[in-house]
Amino acid sequence: MKRRSGFKARRTPPAANPRSSAGHPFDIIIEKLVYGGDGLARHDGATVFVPFVLPSERVTVEPAERKKDFIRARLVRVVDRSPERTDPQCPHFGACGGCDYQHIPYYAQIRYKAEILRETLRRTGKIDWTGDITTHASEPWKYRNRAQWKVRPAKTATGTAPAGAASGPPMEIGYFRARSTSLCAVHDCPILSPILLKVLLALRGALAAGSLPPELREIEAFTNEGANVAEPSVLLTLTFSGFPSHAKEHAEQIQGLAPEIESVLFHDPRRGRMALFGPGFLHYQLATQSYRVGHFSFFQVDRFLAEELAREVCENGPGGTLALDLFAGVGLFALPLADKFQRVIAVESNPAAARDLETNAVGTPKIEIRTADVEDFLRTFKGEPDLIVIDPPRVGLPPEAVRRLIEIGSWRITYVSCEPPTLGRDLRVLLDGGYRISSIDLFDLFPQSFHMETVVRLQHS
Repeated sequence: MKRRSGFKARRTPPAANPRSSAGHPFDIIIEKLVYGGDGLARHDGATVFVPFVLPSERVTVEPAERKKDFIRARLVRVVDRSPERTDPQCPHFGACGGCDYQHIPYYAQIRYKAEILRETLRRTGKIDWTGDITTHASEPWKYRNRAQWKVRPAKTATGTAPAGAASGPPMEIGYFRARSTSLCAVHDCPILSPILLKVLLALRGALAAGSLPPELREIEAFTNEGANVAEPSVLLTLTFSGFPSHAKEHAEQIQGLAPEIESVLFHDPRRGRMALFGPGFLHYQLATQSYRVGHFSFFQVDRFLAEELAREVCENGPGGTLALDLFAGVGLFALPLADKFQRVIAVESNPAAARDLETNAVGTPKIEIRTADVEDFLRTFKGEPDLIVIDPPRVGLPPEAVRRLIEIGSWRITYVSCEPPTLGRDLRVLLDGGYRISSIDLFDLFPQSFHMETVVRLQHS
């Protein structure tokens, strides 16, 4: 099961390390954008990576990390501005680690991402794809239906926690800074769905008042807003460094912050303790399919493109006798695949997601569920599938799984990836094993960030 619900910090350091940074500011001209959110330039024989830039810009940077032929740098100022540069909408852009591209107009973000995908496949998989990359744009703002917020004690200018309410010092909520575990407290987040922003601000007020447990460290929020439901709801999963006393009273207080907060789960991972207040799931409607999604199950984060992604993966191609859905999650692909195939075997290793999948597949006897690691399942699988759909986590496929896919020799494979470097690596093995790429689609499920979702269709030669 994929876990990519929180914002991933940009790959630029938050502060110089005196052991590794040396030298004075210098000017460079940005050659191109690369995967990870940075621009690339050259200086004195070294490759320089710097965030918040655009190709052709002349910028002044200062080293933050220096190695023999490699420099990570911080942007000091833009000397020659690209005509495409725009002003960010978020007041926290540049400090918060969640967004990389708010200085780039959205139409240009899509173009650059397609170029980055093409180059990353060439670099990591030696795949010279000269065909079209079909892009699927999202609404660029208010798109996220899931977020992960960090919670830390508020700091004064001297770095000490101020006195607060009797229950503990005031707390702040936000996201990690880039390449850091320090908090960037936020009072706005324009990529959140309206309901999630409402919940974030309500939690911010409660934390500032010191009325929530001081052991609180993280909150994961998920909503079905915009998913064809009459009354949207929100799941909140709260992680603590120690299980709080009076949990029921705290849960009721949190549920009272917004009427959409339907289910609250308290989790202390160090002691393995949990307490649920509410149903433990919500229903997410896409087209004719309804999905139950629980607190520990993954679902796509873009509320505008999830349905189009499922349609593209499942409906663009012929049906058949048997389809495999590997890393099936709650059944985003398995359910619509059952409309086209006589049998669908859905494989998911996460027990929580597999339970949701079982519920979602009730009344659909065509779907057979295997709660197992994909590698273990493929090792013993015997059959001749007409289609294999793969949707792995960022690390991609285990080598043995790729080898087994080649041995099984399905006529068609559809690879859904959220990480172009591992996609290129796995595609190279599949191409060497007798497959060819028939099409590539880029779904921009993560506007304003460098992340992207790719759908690659392969056919056996």
